[in-house]
Amino acid sequence: MESGPAVFAGTVFALFGSGLLSWTVVRRRRGEAIADGVSPVASTTLAVLGGIGALAAAAWCLTRW
Repeated sequence: MESGPAVFAGTVFALFGSGLLSWTVVRRRRGEAIADGVSPVASTTLAVLGGIGALAAAAWCLTRW
């Protein structure tokens, strides 16, 4: 993979993952729903796994250039 696209993709994944995790933490601390109509535990778990997955993808992209 060329370095330019790898750095761009890694940056996008890192921003998305950190933003999703931050948003999830803030919503949980306020007691607000993360997803309407879904159990709080399931929605929190899926949001955290999505954030961690995005950060893992960012790390993978950034180590490939």
